[in-house]
Amino acid sequence: MHKDDGWAEESSASASVPLALRRVLGLVISGEATNRAELARRSGLARSTVGQQVENLVGNGILQEVESRRSVRGRPPRVLTISPQAGTVVAVDVDTTASHVAIADLSRRLIAQDTVAVRIDAGPRIVLDAVSELLRRLLAEYDRAPGRVREVVVGLPGPVDFQQGCAVQPTGMPGWDGYPVAEHLRERFRAPVVVDNDVNLMALGEAEQGGAEMPLLCIKIASGIGAGLVTAGGDVYRGADGAAGDIGHTRAVSGGNVLCVCGNVGCVGAIASHRAVLRGLGIPESTDDDPLHGTRVLAQRVADSDPAALHAVRQAATEVGEVVAVLVHMFNPRSIILAGPLSELRDDLVSAVRAAVYQRALPLATRKLTITATQLKGRSGLHGGIALATRDVFGPAGIARLLADEPGAAGSSGSSGSPTSPPRPSPDGYQATGAG
Repeated sequence: MHKDDGWAEESSASASVPLALRRVLGLVISGEATNRAELARRSGLARSTVGQQVENLVGNGILQEVESRRSVRGRPPRVLTISPQAGTVVAVDVDTTASHVAIADLSRRLIAQDTVAVRIDAGPRIVLDAVSELLRRLLAEYDRAPGRVREVVVGLPGPVDFQQGCAVQPTGMPGWDGYPVAEHLRERFRAPVVVDNDVNLMALGEAEQGGAEMPLLCIKIASGIGAGLVTAGGDVYRGADGAAGDIGHTRAVSGGNVLCVCGNVGCVGAIASHRAVLRGLGIPESTDDDPLHGTRVLAQRVADSDPAALHAVRQAATEVGEVVAVLVHMFNPRSIILAGPLSELRDDLVSAVRAAVYQRALPLATRKLTITATQLKGRSGLHGGIALATRDVFGPAGIARLLADEPGAAGSSGSSGSPTSPPRPSPDGYQATGAG
């Protein structure tokens, strides 16, 4: 959370929530306890204390206590679950040709998802307004109260200042550098907004929803190449300034003098990204009628065993594998997940990356390593956004807001603004206003 955004500090929020309540809620959220007896046994709290905290949580609409559907003799036992009406979290995955959005309840149950076909180079205002309009429609269509949106998480395909909630010097995203994305959406939904790199969210989604073992490294091969790392403890590693994982600008073995969009030459993204492969084969990336034209044509040419297409994909995968081998030595992940448009060409992509990694990395680092393509079909970023949002909602500050029923109160890191804060300029000169 911003140190100067006018919100209460995390420690004060934590102090306002009884430890017993946090313990009870945590056990229900994790599934370790589903009824009052289990809560008393696992928490070590007195039954009267458990009963008091359960009544508090049920009374505030955070939990619900319902009869079990299990077939038993006598009166069915009552079980505790997160209330479906406790609130809604929103995930937005902004990509180059379209933005994907999803809404979920606080148990991470996906309620709805949809796509808005606006290119990222249309600029942040147009893209974010289109996303906001679609989200409002989904909330209305599925009878989710806009005032109970608890957090919005946005993934952007470029370096992100997680604290300020904006992109920082992204390539191929005109107008996005420093634009206050968090402020923009917070004005419209009056809820905390977190902005993160899209591959970070994809990695978290693979860890949470895909069931991959951690530490986990997710590699996205799209218009550029990026990586997201989830540690053994389940946390996203972002680095000191949010630049961790921007591996597309690593010097490639066969990079030569190929010019990259960053201004350097020989970057792996310039010769091995999905965009670079299409360019090398003379395939247009998109058309007016089909934004995924290049992806479809390349997939068909590979399926038809076109020699040039097969060679291009395998060569790109080998270049990526060389970089990934270095990451394997640095982070020693248990799982590597390949994502992005090229991941749909599973056999050719995965086998070439595996070959490069196993050839370059030492046996100690690879003996338990698994390298696979994503199974989440382009939705890992949305699942990661939902996971990150619910973590924040059930953190100490988030619980305090739930109890006060103030969805627009303080956000975690990456959120911005205050419902009563006056308009103020952001560090880059954009005018940002509170959502009062």
